[in-house]
Amino acid sequence: MAMEEARTRVEHLKLTEEKLDPPPDKGKAVDKSSDIEGSLQEFKMGVEESVYLAKLAEQAERYEEMVENMKVVASADQELSVEERNLLSVAYKNVIGARRASWRIVTSIEQKEESKGNEAQVKLIKDYRQTIESELQKICQDILDVLDKHLIASAQTGESKVFYHKMKGDYHRYLAEFAVSEKRKGSADQSLEAYKSATEIASTDLAPTHPIRLGLALNFSVFYYEILNSPDQACHLAKQAFDDAIAELDTLSEESYKDSTLIMQLLRDNLTLWTSSEAEPQESSGAGASTEAPKTEEAPAAAETAPRAKAE
Repeated sequence: MAMEEARTRVEHLKLTEEKLDPPPDKGKAVDKSSDIEGSLQEFKMGVEESVYLAKLAEQAERYEEMVENMKVVASADQELSVEERNLLSVAYKNVIGARRASWRIVTSIEQKEESKGNEAQVKLIKDYRQTIESELQKICQDILDVLDKHLIASAQTGESKVFYHKMKGDYHRYLAEFAVSEKRKGSADQSLEAYKSATEIASTDLAPTHPIRLGLALNFSVFYYEILNSPDQACHLAKQAFDDAIAELDTLSEESYKDSTLIMQLLRDNLTLWTSSEAEPQESSGAGASTEAPKTEEAPAAAETAPRAKAE
């Protein structure tokens, strides 16, 4: 009897539970749309928060944190907006730019100490330079991974495809600036390939006056001049881009006028520098050239997309 009573209680409990929380009908799909919508909303809020924090970090000039926030946005495997793309570019350009400037200064000092025969100082400087190079390597590889794993695959428009391939070419070029031997050749080859891919898309999808196309031509020509030591090719590319833009200057939209004319001026400045350098050859050239020679201009990060506040 006790066993029968226990069974009765269990059955009663089961029936009560089913009334309180009835199971879904067999063969009928459970509606989880509200859960999905909630997750998407949470995801969107996370991206928006990261963008806001990136802007905040930019204003505070805390560019490493700006990079980390924009990596969150870039890793979402979604097409970035023009603003998001620009924030990413500004973040990495500032982080890498500081190290590139440091590397040039330290390399110049190293050369001076070597010429004086100060071996003890040269050893200290060399170790310090290699520390900077390790930082450069890490930053470049970081953005190259983001580009290869997320941004290039997610790019939908010709503009964004050119932007990302150009960016890939830029950061391989930065690696080639300090790499030696086979590593330098490898970085230069990958930079060339990325710039060529960007140029191919730009020639069909972007107008000659488009700031991204002009910025690509500017940086690609710098690559030819500084990395491949091909001044003729550099001048030809820069002049062609400048002339093509001049021919269509009357079609330039008001919103991109400032950025486009700025980059055209940089193209002309480089052409003036390079042609004068060829007319008056330096005493030393190639690997032994002075690092204090006038520096060629590159496209500023803020001019690579639609107009926004310039990075200092």
